[in-house]
Amino acid sequence: FHYRGVAWGEKGRYDEAISDLTKAIELNVELVDAYHHRGFAYDAKGKHDLAVSDFTKAIELNPRDPRAYNNRAIAYRHKGEYEQAISDYIKAAAAYYNRGLACNEKGQYDKAISDFTRAIELNPKDAAACHNRGIAHDAKGEYDQAISDYTKDIELNPRDAEAYHNRGRDYSERGEYDLAISDYTKAIELNPRYADAYHHRGVTYEAKGAY
Repeated sequence: FHYRGVAWGEKGRYDEAISDLTKAIELNVELVDAYHHRGFAYDAKGKHDLAVSDFTKAIELNPRDPRAYNNRAIAYRHKGEYEQAISDYIKAAAAYYNRGLACNEKGQYDKAISDFTRAIELNPKDAAACHNRGIAHDAKGEYDQAISDYTKDIELNPRDAEAYHNRGRDYSERGEYDLAISDYTKAIELNPRYADAYHHRGVTYEAKGAY
């Protein structure tokens, strides 16, 4: 019932989707995805209160699922309840961010980048998400993207010494030693005890031939 209900929903046949997903829930009241997809079908039919109820149940069963917060926010927005929508968008952004951190720690960098991107889409002023997406890009050797993320982080949080340091390393990887030295120096200004920044600045001076 569950998979067929999902298939009906993807085809826009929401009544059939709701019927099958309801049967799936009757068979397993803890089937999170069934509540999620039935909520989407209810919302598509304009039954926003029922959608909110289903997304709320999905959140109760899995509080770390960012989709449910995001989709409940959409349902609240459709109802004109904008404060509740904003609150859920913020919760969704936090859930994506936290899942992204876990993916980074597990070495699942593509998944981490995807989650941090969703967090940033929901909260464009999330400096930490920009920073950690930069770390994921670094791990993949994607220095241009990492530099872009650290630059955005610095715009949002100009006192982030680690962002300057990390961007400096990426500039070094690209052979842009003057930019790297400038960033390491800024990191040291912000945190005079930043040993890695001193070390990498020294390495960069040496690479330039400035002994």
